[in-house]
Amino acid sequence: MLKQLLPFAFVLSCMQLHAQSNLPASIDQKAQSLEKKLVEWRRDFHQNPELGNREFKTAEKVANHLKQLGMEVQTGIAHTGVVGLLKGGKPGPVVALRADMDGLPVTERVDVPFKSTVNVDYNGQKTGVMHACGHDTHIAILMGVAEVLAGMKNEIPGTVKFIFQPAEEGAPEGEEGGAKLMVKEGVLENPTVEAIFGLHIDALIEVGKIAYKPGATMAAVDFFSIDVKGKQTHGAYPWSGVDPIVTSSQIIMGLQTIVSRNLNLTQAPAVVTVGAVNGGIRQNIIPESVKMIGTIRTFDEGMHTYVHKRMNEIATNIAESAGASAKVNINVMYPVTFNNEALTAKMIGTLDNVAGKGNVSLIPAKTGAEDFSYFQQKVPGFFFFLGGMPKGKSIEEAAPHHTPDFYVDESSLVLGVRSLSRLATDYLQMAKTNDVKKAKSK
Repeated sequence: MLKQLLPFAFVLSCMQLHAQSNLPASIDQKAQSLEKKLVEWRRDFHQNPELGNREFKTAEKVANHLKQLGMEVQTGIAHTGVVGLLKGGKPGPVVALRADMDGLPVTERVDVPFKSTVNVDYNGQKTGVMHACGHDTHIAILMGVAEVLAGMKNEIPGTVKFIFQPAEEGAPEGEEGGAKLMVKEGVLENPTVEAIFGLHIDALIEVGKIAYKPGATMAAVDFFSIDVKGKQTHGAYPWSGVDPIVTSSQIIMGLQTIVSRNLNLTQAPAVVTVGAVNGGIRQNIIPESVKMIGTIRTFDEGMHTYVHKRMNEIATNIAESAGASAKVNINVMYPVTFNNEALTAKMIGTLDNVAGKGNVSLIPAKTGAEDFSYFQQKVPGFFFFLGGMPKGKSIEEAAPHHTPDFYVDESSLVLGVRSLSRLATDYLQMAKTNDVKKAKSK
């Protein structure tokens, strides 16, 4: 009986290997065939952007798409998040793929037929809403990956969890949101995720190229406010009061010495930026108080702690020396986006195969921030950058993210689908191969 079964087992094994070897080609073919859909989805999301924790229509479109593909779908996670579960036809671990969905309070200037004309009241100001960071492309790409992999689920050795996340740019004041809340609500559990992958379109990297960095990739970000209180007086008699505007200007200059004089920048970069200063109402009145707000970016935990300490010392001591007072409040937002080195090393070959080795490059750390970092705190994660700058355009000509002129080349979408699809399937296949090897060695 055993002799009769051996040839069958051999044939079955060969069939499985053949199917696995055809998987990359099938992914590439299916992704390419989706290009028109990808562009249509992206333009729809671009024309109808929604702010964080308010991605109601976006989430509905995503959920309907995943349901049509036959997935198990959960909605309302972290307010408007959507999760789709694709169970492969073969046993294996769970891998997650993530896309963020929210737009920004930016009024678009780009002259395209699908330009956003959405307007809202944001923190008491009227503003347009725009996908000025490319999250519209992220949604379209992950929807494309879902369609590609759902069409070959019988060949997938494991489970793929599709995470469509709200509020990456931050939740509205007084609300929780984003990746942190999704993790808190158990998005990486039931079933338990073993690894997670994500990408970000980059308008300053040429289309067709991919960039990445092992380890600390994007900065930890904190927001701060400093309230400086003086003594109000007539602008003609400054000696009768305590000027919080002059004091604030001295504090701002003092804060710049944290990076320039207190931190060892050969160890890691850091940024302390004051983004707004508000105080006073009339040209001949020295006001009682001034409020400034800003951001801190760090990559090292020790430096992160030290920046907080120095900010408090500098602000309070300068204020005291002027006869004023200063209160510093620091809100820790996102931790460092940290690419697991072992996972990155294991998967970089996949990106080389997808984009071509000459199109995948190492980059320095970015002082921007990403709440993908909250997923990476719980499970190994790999986050990379997908080129979106039109070919032939220079970095100097391209508009940065978060600006009214932000623009990405839509020919990047197919490469995004191929990249995430292959990362998921290659990871699952590697895990299956390792399990087979372990079983044989016992």
